[in-house]
Amino acid sequence: MDNKVVTRRTFLKGTGLTFMALSGIRIPVGSAESDSAEQKVPYSSGSELPKLKVPLNAADCHHHIYDSRFPVDPNSTLRHPDATVADYRLLQKRLGTTRNVIVQPSTYGVDNSGLVESLKEFCLKTTRGIAVVNTSVTDAELAELDKVGVRGIRFNMSVPGEATNMDMVQTLAQRVNELGWHIQVVAKPDKILAGKDVWSSVPCPVVFDHLGHITSVDQPAFEVILNLLREGKGWVKLSGAYILSKVGSPTYADRTIVAKAYVNEVPGQLVWGSDWPHPTSKIDNKPDDAILMSLLTEWAPDEALQRRILVDNPARLYGFLE
Repeated sequence: MDNKVVTRRTFLKGTGLTFMALSGIRIPVGSAESDSAEQKVPYSSGSELPKLKVPLNAADCHHHIYDSRFPVDPNSTLRHPDATVADYRLLQKRLGTTRNVIVQPSTYGVDNSGLVESLKEFCLKTTRGIAVVNTSVTDAELAELDKVGVRGIRFNMSVPGEATNMDMVQTLAQRVNELGWHIQVVAKPDKILAGKDVWSSVPCPVVFDHLGHITSVDQPAFEVILNLLREGKGWVKLSGAYILSKVGSPTYADRTIVAKAYVNEVPGQLVWGSDWPHPTSKIDNKPDDAILMSLLTEWAPDEALQRRILVDNPARLYGFLE
């Protein structure tokens, strides 16, 4: 009799899990059923779920979409194979995030047609975009981007030959501030330090990608960023731990020191991002997104802090709707 009961329970359990999988329902992390669950995702190593118990409405605030249907900027240097909306949805399923921010890749320059198309495939309540524009953008074009969920513009100053530069920051920051947008900056520490007066004088918030590319809390640029965060004007994306790390996976201990310093100082000005599909990493050496997300268990070990970084802060910065 006992054997029959066990067998029946096992059957029902398996049937229920199959139904959940077919229905697209994610098995909660930490449950007995999730221990053996695996999710393979293109351009992401590993297949296990993150150790972090992701709160409801958690946001991935930095990822890209690549699609060869859209024209490539001939001056761009970073070219990644197609990484589609469908591919990214697999990452969402694996991580448990439901909100996301698509960042225009440098590959497409100021042609945001791919970004717009990608945003339309998601729900406006749960997805936002960051565009790339130069000073030739019209008010009508900005208004159209706003309608589909764009909430900021990105200045990529990390490599030469990009579509935007420091000379455009003041002018464009004034224009997007009228829309309630922010500017997003990816730059090496020396350029962040050199632009100290610019970041302080623009009227809109300033968001720094990938921990500000800071590798040591002793760098002068770290204090520049930290002061902006303390004033409530600056934001930092807790993303790209693998970028510039000399220690590497799974601890990324050198970048962890920087991340924890941000969390300890100004947790209310931080958001998290996967940086999927990790365009600066080689195709055969992509990081494990579950490990990258699980770093938050060390960076911000308190569940309230995790919720703040993954849910509350993104809602403020990007205007996510309930």
